Amino acid sequence: MNQARIVIAGTNSGAGKTTVTLGIMAALKRRNLHVQGFKVGPDYIDPSYHTAVTGYPSRNLDTWMMSSENMQEVFYRGSRDADISVIEGVMGMYDGKDPLSNKGSTAEVSQLLQAPVILVVNVASMARSAAAVVLGFQQLDETVRIAGVIANHVGSKGHYNLVKAAIEQMCQIPVLGYLTTQENLQIPERHLGLIPALERGEMDGLFGALADSMEATVDVDRILQIARESVSLIEPEPILFSGKKRDAIVTIAIARDEAFNFYYPENLELLEWYGARLVEFRPLYGEPISSEANGIYIGGGFPEEFAATLSQSSATKDAFRWAIKDGMPVFAECGGFMYLSDMLTDRQGDTHAMAGIIPATVTMQSCVAALGYREVTAQQDTLLLSAGECARGHEFHYSTMDYEQSGSWPYAYKTVGLRGTKLDGYAQGNLLAGYTHLHFVSNPHMVERFIDACSVYKGNQKLACE
Repeated sequence: MNQARIVIAGTNSGAGKTTVTLGIMAALKRRNLHVQGFKVGPDYIDPSYHTAVTGYPSRNLDTWMMSSENMQEVFYRGSRDADISVIEGVMGMYDGKDPLSNKGSTAEVSQLLQAPVILVVNVASMARSAAAVVLGFQQLDETVRIAGVIANHVGSKGHYNLVKAAIEQMCQIPVLGYLTTQENLQIPERHLGLIPALERGEMDGLFGALADSMEATVDVDRILQIARESVSLIEPEPILFSGKKRDAIVTIAIARDEAFNFYYPENLELLEWYGARLVEFRPLYGEPISSEANGIYIGGGFPEEFAATLSQSSATKDAFRWAIKDGMPVFAECGGFMYLSDMLTDRQGDTHAMAGIIPATVTMQSCVAALGYREVTAQQDTLLLSAGECARGHEFHYSTMDYEQSGSWPYAYKTVGLRGTKLDGYAQGNLLAGYTHLHFVSNPHMVERFIDACSVYKGNQKLACE
């Protein structure tokens, strides 16, 4: 296994690693290379940028939601046909799950993949001090190979020369180029209308400008050379996708449009590997759920941005109500969870009728309501997990949900995160919904349990027709 690979890490969040990553991807794409993007951590937004630039679905590499062996398998499957893999880090290079170790960090991923690191440093208002920053990153863990530096927020060519001289003298690694502070090259905030803007190609001009800047002031050819000099890896033994792919025995409808689009590629690929045929439909456009569907998966996204349109699509809401009443297995997470509620109040204070399946109301907040890793434990037997069984995922949303049902609420999970323990979700019959985005790699049994439930429903459908 000798894939060319490079990690783009930052000294901190905001250092500019996303800008640099996209610029490098765009410049490499101009060379007619097959560029495969990866993102360390559970992020959905940055991979959407990668996908828009490269034309290939970006994948997440996470050493907390999945084992190190599974992470390496995910990397291998995603990178095996690529000319070069570009891995964007998360937060600062050493930031992860644990402040006392590299667990869950960009540093850990680079170590496991033996991938060289390009460190992005915000050098605004410093010169020789930039060398102290880089030297500290080198010495904190010398098993992480920092192969080069890119200076960001440089004030002038003269400023860059000062920084470059200091770093190369003290750290013995090359400074490969720089970016100045240019307003037209600022990546837009991860606003909630981002996905449709990417899909319409509205940011292609930005990506082109980033490639131009990289070609002008960064040694892209040297970065490519460093990536190609990566040590060979032993091809990992398949664990997740072992044996032979099973024949499709059920059909699962996947909601995918501008309102619902947050899916880990491996979640969908594992469903296919274990025997599901996936068909997509677009709730935002009132598209019907396939008549062949034996189950439904509606993921996260931005339903609040399209609440007025979703509320007016009576046919789609009726189809969900019918499916759930008929016993069809339905898994909804975050945005899908919100859509299945009774009502949603957006940031402007306008209230919109949702599907009316889960007796709860959703209210959008001006600040983040929940963010972070979650380990979930099923509170009862559910569509994906047996009572007491665990899985891992991530939570990130701006909404709160108020439950209308009096008495005992049928919670799906107990979740454990950085800020403690709480109950989440809704599990009733063959419906499972919750705020937590579950990564199926953390417990592949969820995939088989989902498919088994769809198979049972399919059998009942046949009996009903006889």
